[in-house]
Amino acid sequence: MISTRVLSIAALCVASSPAFALDQGDYRFNGFGTLGVTHLGGADDSHGYGVTGQTTDHWRGDQLSKLGGQVQYGITNTVGLTAQAIIKPQQDEWQGNLEWLYLSWQATDKLKFRAGRLGGSAYMYSDTLNIGFTNPWIRLPDEVYSQVQISNYEGADFIYTEPLSFGSLTVQMSGGVANNRKLFVLDKLYDADYKNYFAANATLAVNDFGSLRISYAETDVTSNDHAVVSTPFGMVDQTIIKLDSTHTAFTSLGYQYDNGVWVSSDELTHRSIDGASPIDAMYFMAGRRFGDFLAHVTYGQMKDDSGHENSWTYGLNYNVSPSVVIKGEFKRVDTHGGTSGVFVKTPQETVNNILFAQSAGAFGTPSRNFEGDIISIGVDFVF
Repeated sequence: MISTRVLSIAALCVASSPAFALDQGDYRFNGFGTLGVTHLGGADDSHGYGVTGQTTDHWRGDQLSKLGGQVQYGITNTVGLTAQAIIKPQQDEWQGNLEWLYLSWQATDKLKFRAGRLGGSAYMYSDTLNIGFTNPWIRLPDEVYSQVQISNYEGADFIYTEPLSFGSLTVQMSGGVANNRKLFVLDKLYDADYKNYFAANATLAVNDFGSLRISYAETDVTSNDHAVVSTPFGMVDQTIIKLDSTHTAFTSLGYQYDNGVWVSSDELTHRSIDGASPIDAMYFMAGRRFGDFLAHVTYGQMKDDSGHENSWTYGLNYNVSPSVVIKGEFKRVDTHGGTSGVFVKTPQETVNNILFAQSAGAFGTPSRNFEGDIISIGVDFVF
């Protein structure tokens, strides 16, 4: 039987950036990836689902599949260099991305400083967003993990860990910028700049009782999102969303538990954008291991002023080896109140909904609800 409480060494190395300091001249390479396909049933052909709309009514591998590698090099016994690169799709094109490239200084046994291109820390699973092997799902809960699209930034942070008699307390603070990034809005990718990025989080790990994590992140976003749409007055190049140093903030409260048999992972989030409706989202997951199998169920919800999205996800994982796991999931998702949730609306449909509301039904079309069944199957691996 495969040990389920201890991740493989390769998984620990790529998932835990503060750990495994190297001696001078030493280096380490680890790889990770996912091969998976998804299919959306029950929704009409014109709408996709997911952070970039890649889950559709066709079997597609570009929502889940990716391949990455991480290199660590010890410049001195306390100073190191880390680089992580990933090949994955961005909307409908595969691209290579340099996710991490930073210098680290282990100032003391408890304190580490880092500077360069670093990973964001808004989510509970931010450190392992691309390393599916370390997560219980093959696709992270969309209601929460579709909200913050910035995955890295240029700046600096520090990580402080205090051992306790009953566990440990880890605190991280970071700041910087993320310019020339992409923002997926209404079925299109737009250029976006993130200024004044700041984030802080604290994780309390308690022996035999799991870990509790709270985090906060904020930034000022600039992006001019427009599209040519049809109106009663003809074709118009319409501004859909305009962000001009618009302040945004994201708060997360998460809990994880795993005693080798029972597993739980839960997260509550709140996102606010100046001038827009705030979004509250959450998921609650419970699972149980049966030897090398993990059966789990997750309830997810996303809510704003226009309505809410609910989903139930049922999954089964099989650990083939200490570094390979096969995963399958079925997700039923519905929206209520006229919100699209994580379903992708087009600019034209959005304008039609606005026209209908502003013209008392004389023009455009009313907002509607969405529903669908999503099947996701794949393999997560590390090496």
